[in-house]
Amino acid sequence: MRTDSSTFQYFFHSIRSRELSTFRVRKRAWIDELASDFTEIGAIENNVLETPPLAVSFCKASKNSHIFAVSDEAGYVNLFDSRRELSSAASYHENAEKARIDDWLAHHNAIFDVCWIKEDTHILTASGDQTIKVWDAQDKKCAGVLMGHTGSVKCLSSHPTNSDLVLSGSRDGSFAIWDLRCKSNSKSRCDEVCHPSTSMVKGAHLSSQARRGRRGKAAAASITSVIYLKDEISIATSGAADSVVKFWDTRNLKSNVTQACPHPESSTQKGISSLSQDLKGVFLTASCMDNRIYLYNVLQLDKGPIHTFSGCQIESFYVNAAISPDGDHVLSGSSDGDAYIWKVNKPLAEPIILKSHKGEVTAVDWCPSEIGKIATCSDDFTVRLWNIEPRYCSSTRLPSSVRRRVMAVPSAESSKLLVNETVEPMDQIKQPGTGSSYSSDEAPQIYSSSPATASLLRTPEAQKKKFPSSSDSNETFEKTPEASMRSPTSVLNPPSSLKRKTIRDYFLAIQ
Repeated sequence: MRTDSSTFQYFFHSIRSRELSTFRVRKRAWIDELASDFTEIGAIENNVLETPPLAVSFCKASKNSHIFAVSDEAGYVNLFDSRRELSSAASYHENAEKARIDDWLAHHNAIFDVCWIKEDTHILTASGDQTIKVWDAQDKKCAGVLMGHTGSVKCLSSHPTNSDLVLSGSRDGSFAIWDLRCKSNSKSRCDEVCHPSTSMVKGAHLSSQARRGRRGKAAAASITSVIYLKDEISIATSGAADSVVKFWDTRNLKSNVTQACPHPESSTQKGISSLSQDLKGVFLTASCMDNRIYLYNVLQLDKGPIHTFSGCQIESFYVNAAISPDGDHVLSGSSDGDAYIWKVNKPLAEPIILKSHKGEVTAVDWCPSEIGKIATCSDDFTVRLWNIEPRYCSSTRLPSSVRRRVMAVPSAESSKLLVNETVEPMDQIKQPGTGSSYSSDEAPQIYSSSPATASLLRTPEAQKKKFPSSSDSNETFEKTPEASMRSPTSVLNPPSSLKRKTIRDYFLAIQ
């Protein structure tokens, strides 16, 4: 059945929050009418110590994307399964045991950020003890320690194609690049392998308002967020001192090559709490302490933010925002205890408000393959899961969407799409620059579900449960260089024959 593209104008509209328990995803569904409801599908209390969760991250590979990691102020990492079926008649203790996969003490200090790498077999933890640890997610063993920062490590980002390259930002005002293949001869106190940084930039964001030192130099402000851009050589950083986003070329880090900010005249007054980018890497969001979220097109930084989203309250640097993988929506926490969602192409429209938390909503994340599933963390010690209301979804596929998706899936699945058969989710999400993505007249895909009664989970002492192995599926999808060049993302993944000296040359070449 062909549906007019105008029916997709409002992906979200007139939100009504209803609570549901978690469910097991069976198959993809295609949105074919106005989707207006977000529903809560579960709430998890972080741990029995009642410490607030500080970071949340879904696995990146599609086969594991229902699993998400949560870190907290006590130094624990918790792994949960968002597909576990919960009963409203069960106790909080019983439901928590069903949802939790595993947990362990990763640091004896707060963990401010977590990052999945190496096809979700390992996880990075950034801690207040000034170190970053690399963990085998299945065995819960530390595979290495990244040492070099002199302040709490606040943020992490992995290279888009090489998970051995890691980017970190610290409260000491520096950001560093690490190569996990480079090992030091020294060992940590716990006899763990140490990794030195390959490069470090100190004083990346200077504070002109802070107290100056003896020589009159401005004090370095905390690095609040770092991102590896999809061109594989550029990074973006933000700080607590101002609303400036700086862009750096990793081949020459002596100074930033360009920067972007919303209001040059007030750029020194408000800091940025977080940065995020979509799967293609074209859009970048900056969550600013002026209670606004700014959206930039990285190919048009000289034009400033292309959209501004307001309505939430960003009163602490723990409140984060994230753009959806398809670049269609922006999700943000808020100091007023709610979460907010905006449609990117409707920045002036009223945002969707997700109500249930009883404290400041801090870290948020989108499930990369189950579009519409999100997680929100709060100072009320809970992590809540949300999803699109299922009655607005249909398994009917548009003929146009079938044709567009053929280039993005393997031949075996393509043949199923051409005969209009239902296929299971792909084993891996599309890698940057390797396939087409949703166009403006297509609706994103989500998973269908069945309504159920709300359940609140309280996590007791963890019991050992085996983490699903990443070796369950060995299938990988690759695209030829010629196909990559025809991809819409090729502007952020140019061929090796295109030589440029700095990221500035790169931006100028593609305008």
